[in-house]
Amino acid sequence: MKIDVIKLDGGKAGSVDLGDEVFGLEPRADILHRVVRWQRNKAQAGTHSTLGRSEVSYSTKKIYRQKGTGGARHGSRKAPIFRSGGIYKGPVPRSHAHDLPKKVRALGLKHALSAKAKAGELVIIENAESDGKTGALAKQIKDLGWKRTLIIDGASVNEGFARAAANIADVDVLPSMGANVYDILRRDTLVLTKAAVEALEARLK
Repeated sequence: MKIDVIKLDGGKAGSVDLGDEVFGLEPRADILHRVVRWQRNKAQAGTHSTLGRSEVSYSTKKIYRQKGTGGARHGSRKAPIFRSGGIYKGPVPRSHAHDLPKKVRALGLKHALSAKAKAGELVIIENAESDGKTGALAKQIKDLGWKRTLIIDGASVNEGFARAAANIADVDVLPSMGANVYDILRRDTLVLTKAAVEALEARLK
């Protein structure tokens, strides 16, 4: 698959061949769903917690005598049936992460890239470099018509470009190793540098 390469000022910079094994697959929603679910579950804090019977603060004294009251037998105000008692089988801090084979994760990234290419939401630029001025970069992005954009560079991100993009709303910048399915799918435009294309193809082939 051949796609045009542009510069940040809108000028043309030739073209690049994208490997069909990475950018030319027929996107599968089931694989994308599995990978996104794996990512979001792994990121979930899991800090929800309630106090159980042994953790609530209350006297341990037997609340009234065993027999002769005409009521049910109770030994502790901490029992779940009482107000301010412990919660029965309430949530405890835990990890929500689950395993997903590396091959499925890699396949998910391929399908995410292919989905963007198929939808016409993939842009290739020559490089992502800037003098660090937010205003100038914001104007370039606006002139190019990019909205809700994820920009992926090569092994490292240009420091000036990252600083300039940091204050622009709905623009994320990642190195190629940070490329992931969730961030790719949640943005309307995916922008790759030539270095990012080479790095992703080397990583996924």
